[in-house]
Amino acid sequence: METESMDCESSTRSIPNDNETYHFSSTKKHAGAAAAVVTNIVGPTSTAAATSVYELLECPVCTFSMYPPIHQCHNGHTLCSTCKVRVHNRCPTCRQELGDIRCLALEKVAESLELPCKYYNLGCPEIFPYYSKLKHESLCNFRPYSCPYAGSECGVVGDIPFLVSHLRDDHKVDMHAGSTFNHRYVKSNPREVENATWMLTVFQCFGQYFCLHFEAFQLGMGPVYMAFLRFMGDEEEARSYSYSLEVGGSGRKLTWEGTPRSIRDSHRKVRDSNDGLIIQRNMALFFSGGDRKELKLRITGKIWKEQHSPDSGLCIPNLSS
Repeated sequence: METESMDCESSTRSIPNDNETYHFSSTKKHAGAAAAVVTNIVGPTSTAAATSVYELLECPVCTFSMYPPIHQCHNGHTLCSTCKVRVHNRCPTCRQELGDIRCLALEKVAESLELPCKYYNLGCPEIFPYYSKLKHESLCNFRPYSCPYAGSECGVVGDIPFLVSHLRDDHKVDMHAGSTFNHRYVKSNPREVENATWMLTVFQCFGQYFCLHFEAFQLGMGPVYMAFLRFMGDEEEARSYSYSLEVGGSGRKLTWEGTPRSIRDSHRKVRDSNDGLIIQRNMALFFSGGDRKELKLRITGKIWKEQHSPDSGLCIPNLSS
């Protein structure tokens, strides 16, 4: 994917190739949740016993927790159903043929366990039965966020404060304070562009961070340009905000108004849902004026927080940052 920059930058910036990293700006300790691992186990209540039982439920091949059906060989060695296929029906411990023996005893032991969410160190206080834990963790509000940068496959994850620093220091994105913006996007030979991503811009307002994306891609039979906003936080909180985008020229304009999408939704998911300001290439060149040989789009916009009137129940926009 070709990467372009806005003309408000002095030069095109390179995109670093980050390896997958897990970072958090702070770690919260929840001794109560950790203790619950012990007190909610049926049987011995020592930490050693809890750890021992949990280790029994760890697949020796992939090291992930095992869920039914849990398989075992004739010698009692266990592994998960996914890895049973990977090892070609041979026990990875003793090399004996596995067959179709299920370890029902271990599955019953797992039913008796109650464990904290894997993100309890990050603030999640919830305790779950073993078989419910995995579903919760896939949706947990305390789970780390993925880097929202769209110009490269970045595997970095972390909390919002860390990702803001990561975007600024590693990806060198533009950082702006305020709830209004006015950006000009320039590209020579726009008719040759099928896929391009301009430099991400991060806005800080209302004590939150928002990411403004702008790119070109193929939609149906023709190329389009698209601008959209993502919120650096969860979906529920994102719904507290609205934004508008406007592009125009030669006495004409297009406007878009919507709710920013959470960065829980990937950049590609938001783009492919067409949830933003979409500009057909011919219209973009018309807005650019001149001989239409160069893209010159000026996009303005604003972000506001919705406030509900306690008397009328109406939603009143708060435009101050």
